[in-house]
Amino acid sequence: MTTMSETDLESCAREPIHSPGAIQPHGALLVLDLKDLTVVQASENAATLLGTPIHPGTKVGGEAVQLMADMRSWLDTEEDFYQQVVTINGQGLYAVAHRSDAAFILELELLPAGEKRSVERLFPRLKGFTEKLSAAPDIKALSASMAQHVRDLTGFDRVLVYRFDGEWNGHVIGEDGNGVLPSYLDLRFPAADIPAQARQLYKLNRLRIIPDVDYVPVGVEPAEHPITAKPLDMSFALLRSVSPIHLEYMRNMGTAASMSVSIIVDGELWGLVSCHSREPHHVSLTVRDVCDLGVQAFATEIAARGRSAEAAIRVQLASISARLLSRMTAAADWKIGLIAEEHDLLAQVNADGAAVISEDFAQSVGSVLALGDVRAIVDWLEGHGETDLFVSENLAAAIPGAERFAEAASGVLAVRISELYPSWLLWFRQEVVRTVEWGGDPHKVVREEGRIHPRRSFEAWKEQVRQHATPWSRAEIAAAHDLRAAIIGIVLRRAEELARLTVELQRSNKELEAFSYSISHDLRAPFRHVVGYSELLRERERTLDDTSRHYLTCIIDSAIAAGRLVDDLLNFSHVGRAVIGARNVDMKKLVTEVQQSLLLQTQNRAFVWNIENLPPAWGDQTLLRQVWFNLLENAVKYTRPRAEAIITVSSKVGDGETLYSVRDNGVGFNMRYVDKIFGVFQRLQRAEDFEGTGIGLALARRIIERHGGRIWAESEVDKGSNFSFALPMQETGGTDG
Repeated sequence: MTTMSETDLESCAREPIHSPGAIQPHGALLVLDLKDLTVVQASENAATLLGTPIHPGTKVGGEAVQLMADMRSWLDTEEDFYQQVVTINGQGLYAVAHRSDAAFILELELLPAGEKRSVERLFPRLKGFTEKLSAAPDIKALSASMAQHVRDLTGFDRVLVYRFDGEWNGHVIGEDGNGVLPSYLDLRFPAADIPAQARQLYKLNRLRIIPDVDYVPVGVEPAEHPITAKPLDMSFALLRSVSPIHLEYMRNMGTAASMSVSIIVDGELWGLVSCHSREPHHVSLTVRDVCDLGVQAFATEIAARGRSAEAAIRVQLASISARLLSRMTAAADWKIGLIAEEHDLLAQVNADGAAVISEDFAQSVGSVLALGDVRAIVDWLEGHGETDLFVSENLAAAIPGAERFAEAASGVLAVRISELYPSWLLWFRQEVVRTVEWGGDPHKVVREEGRIHPRRSFEAWKEQVRQHATPWSRAEIAAAHDLRAAIIGIVLRRAEELARLTVELQRSNKELEAFSYSISHDLRAPFRHVVGYSELLRERERTLDDTSRHYLTCIIDSAIAAGRLVDDLLNFSHVGRAVIGARNVDMKKLVTEVQQSLLLQTQNRAFVWNIENLPPAWGDQTLLRQVWFNLLENAVKYTRPRAEAIITVSSKVGDGETLYSVRDNGVGFNMRYVDKIFGVFQRLQRAEDFEGTGIGLALARRIIERHGGRIWAESEVDKGSNFSFALPMQETGGTDG
């Protein structure tokens, strides 16, 4: 036995499992033209099964004529798949069809002998199983119940629930069997057992069955699809023949039949329900569909529990973040404030140690890692272009030489805390030495006559895993990212000001709360009354002279402006407390809607709008609409002196973020005052020339920073302005258990 090489793995990965050119013999396959239902390709056994000649370019006759009529009716609908039980030549068949390129694939699968189970009889079992899901205390219990349910429905000798880890190794977390096959419960299987292309196929086509491992494949003729000039893509075919290597793997396991159902959680392949029997064993499509429904109910429960657990962790970590920010704000040096409370800094991401490193500061807490080693990690991060965040649970595999301090720091979560300088906040996790029990030696493969074979041994094989830490969860990574955004957006940019104003802010907090309440409940109504009564007076008193009417107009305009200022202040205050309801946001649609809402302001003016196809963003749609409104309204307003206003909205995708820009040819501003432009009540133009409250850009900045992004401006007097903001892309990852 020898070690599997990269060439061996690449050879496995290139095997054409999507288009094997053959099917399993428990059914027949036809490829039919979408327009006239003539035969394009057919399996070699199709004529025998249908009892009528089958030739490419001709139509199917005999007893299948009615089925062809049903196919035409289905094709007139928008449904992707067709499924029905039919009888042809005295045989019960499952007829299943799906569209494929300019044709469609029709599969006719034989009903298993003696099959009597109907959906009506199976439904109570499915209902009983789904009712058990919410009562199961943990994933282990859920998985055991899942395995028992599938084996009860299908009659396989053994059913496994198999979960993938971050490196695509599998772990058997649930099992039910009758003792005919050995138990694999709690064993692990290497990622090489299920190559990447097979995993992708499992994600596309959730259910696969091999009733007899010793089947003789039935070819599809002609070998190449006449329309595409390529082998037929059978990704969604039920009868698709499988890899000879997989069949040999099954024989080595001592199984003659298998079935698997993919567990898809939040759109990603989470694991498999894998069924095996010692002897050939076929399960009807009806039973398989009911199994699939049960597995997807299981997946939904897993997803719900993962989200609930993650939400609870996020709430807990958010309170820790608040305490850290409070200390940083109160301290003369934010770095001292961050390090001061060791427990909270470590608890922020459940770390064993942490360090803050910048050009003029270096300090660590918790599990001590030499500052020289910390700086070596930072140098590596800088040299490899890590911009915002770096996560690893196996640092020795990423950084050469990191194995020397693996005991103290096998895992690292690092965030850059300066846009300009090599300053980093790093958290560390100690090495967790684990003994993993594999189903056979995962590092060996059998060779014979120059080709690889699946391993033949599945006996338990133990391995000690070192230089790994406990993986960082999505909630912990998000907490680190949020703290980074807070440091950059709040502490770093305003460190000196906040240190000087801390005492005053603490004293004035209650006054500000009372003032906000007063604005909300006491000021808005009087302003409305002033406007209303002034307009009534102007309409009622027809004898007023021009001067008096001018005075009334000034009163009305001032009251309206004051009311608008109150509303803007309340909006600004609300954004700081609003919960971000993040989802995919169609930015092109938002910009178009905002453009339409500004039509009244652009009437009787010459405008050129250049709006690119903007990529979507991940964020709160309502708040992001406010950002676009403020930026585009400013562009419309400050291009008013131009004979033709030109406004361009563009975007660019960068490393982990998407940048959006609004450029105009307006009056512009002096870049000496760029630091003031996003402040509350900061105006760079005279109120007599351009109306406004001076809050819009401050509001936009607060919204963008709440999304973990950044916003900035570039301009030149009398040559227009360019306002840009960047939003982080959506983070992805597996579901935490």
